[in-house]
Amino acid sequence: MRRIGSAPALLAGGIAVSAVLALSVAWGASGWFGSDTILWRLRLPRALLAASVGAALATAGALFQGLFRNPLADPFVVGVSGGSALGAVAAIILGLGAAAPGFAFAGGLGAAVLVYRLARVRGRVPVATLLLAGFAVGSMASAILSILLMTHTRNFGDIMLWLMGSFVQTDAWARLAVMAPAALLAWGVAFLLARDLNLFLLGEESARHLGVEVERAKAILLATGAIATAAAVSSAGIIGFVGLIVPNLARALVGPDHRRMLSVCAVLGAALVATADFAARSILRGAELPVGAITAVAGAPFFLIVLKRKAAAA
Repeated sequence: MRRIGSAPALLAGGIAVSAVLALSVAWGASGWFGSDTILWRLRLPRALLAASVGAALATAGALFQGLFRNPLADPFVVGVSGGSALGAVAAIILGLGAAAPGFAFAGGLGAAVLVYRLARVRGRVPVATLLLAGFAVGSMASAILSILLMTHTRNFGDIMLWLMGSFVQTDAWARLAVMAPAALLAWGVAFLLARDLNLFLLGEESARHLGVEVERAKAILLATGAIATAAAVSSAGIIGFVGLIVPNLARALVGPDHRRMLSVCAVLGAALVATADFAARSILRGAELPVGAITAVAGAPFFLIVLKRKAAAA
């Protein structure tokens, strides 16, 4: 039996688990029909992993939007998603599916380092050059991915899980052990540099005159956002629009001050991805939608609204 809509995320799924049974398992009872396994080995780590991924993507989005002074920037703007996906797909094609998260993480960081080095000119990294370099590296990764998809159709299903985002995995606890510290690290560094982010909103020259070591802060913020994004993609594949939607919502709720906004971002991001994961496994009977598809359905209209408001304000 399946409960849709009214059941909490931990209790919903292919097998319905009552709240009474969940509480009995929490107090140490073994549960019936493997319910303890369903809750604590599958649903709990999956819910925590989804929340960690959402918090990391939202924090990275806030970093990049503040750094680039653009509400349309998202965590994938410097080519991390393309590099991570390419690393994971390469691992799958080579028969190293178990190592795909590690390959994805390395690919994402490698792409970010490449973009940074390409954009660096005489010791400085202009924002416009950084964006163009990120677009070029991301486009190259997408082209290589397209070729791999056309020539290795045998692994198509596994590859699409990475490209569309999913929490269907049996090692959620192991991935959470990497993802949760990455999310906490990203938020902690972002919070410590919240003042610098606030000053970046005034422009790089103004921030420099007000005491910000612009290039150093820029490198730290880029590295932090790249690590958080690469960890998220390596844990769940590409889940788009979270880093675009959530910072704008947080900014509307508490204003542009990053000292307040970052905490709201983390909470809203965690809630959004956990809710999207719940919807992905609850909408269809006997099947599971990609989480990235759920966030895209919500995010695409929001993107158009933000774009229109930005154009109207210009």
